[in-house]
Amino acid sequence: MIEINNLVKRYGDIKAVNGISFTVNDGEVLGFLGPNGAGKSTTMNIITGYLSSTSGSVKVNGHDILEEPEEAKKCIGYLPEQPPLYFDMTVLEYLNFICDLKKVPKKDRKEQLASILSMIKLVDMADRLIGNLSKGYKQRVGIAQALVGNPDILILDEPTVGLDPNQILEIRKLIRKLADNHTVILSSHILSEIQAVCDRVVIINQGKVAAIDTITDLSSRLSGSTKLSLSFKGPVKEVVNKLKSIPGVNNVVSVVSNDDVAIHQVEITADSSVKNDVRSSVFYAMSKGGWPMLEFRSMDPSLEEIFLSITSA
Repeated sequence: MIEINNLVKRYGDIKAVNGISFTVNDGEVLGFLGPNGAGKSTTMNIITGYLSSTSGSVKVNGHDILEEPEEAKKCIGYLPEQPPLYFDMTVLEYLNFICDLKKVPKKDRKEQLASILSMIKLVDMADRLIGNLSKGYKQRVGIAQALVGNPDILILDEPTVGLDPNQILEIRKLIRKLADNHTVILSSHILSEIQAVCDRVVIINQGKVAAIDTITDLSSRLSGSTKLSLSFKGPVKEVVNKLKSIPGVNNVVSVVSNDDVAIHQVEITADSSVKNDVRSSVFYAMSKGGWPMLEFRSMDPSLEEIFLSITSA
């Protein structure tokens, strides 16, 4: 869907972007991360055509952003960190204005805007002045303008900045819903948000790509193995021996091993290979033994720990 090849952007002697290459697959939600000054915003501005690159190429749906800018931009809906809103317009007036800019045929506008307002839950706000809306609703209007013209790709830069926890959850659900019909690039400093909604992440640092992968695989590579914590009821020694016999399990350590304690806990270290994902095997072994599992969770590094490790290196 998007192909970025050896992208470079110079400001005098400074390389804000230094040879970045990655692809965004059709239908995926890609997290785009980097510390301040890493070149993240510059890269997004080049992808959307707001900036030109010094060298390298960006292709959107097969269209080069420099050689076929109009065709490429038709495929993109962009929500910058500061939504480009006009506070003296109503929501509907503003979205009709965006339709003019994007050259949406007038015969299609009513149906398209009705669909967008319904999806973004702005129907009741359609005739309200944007300047009188809450921060959360203004953010929704920003997402709505990105959807005008029904682009294949949505690029969302900090879509939940400044929102309260309830509003963040609502926008997060909305992004997942949008991903059903759009390819999404999501940039955010809220790493729990990226972890919750993204299929893959690209981490850039000092103008270069530092890592590209799924969060699970990045976590496994960082730790070298998969670590799981299991709380259960049952005979500790028998359970430990059974778990150790599972292919892919390297070690099982009892954290709470006193037989007088009703609930026991063990930590499982296993191969990080996808082929040796032991979680289902652990579940079936515990079920077959009749040992109730009370908690089963990953102890692998979080996205925040991964990010800090990669960008601090």
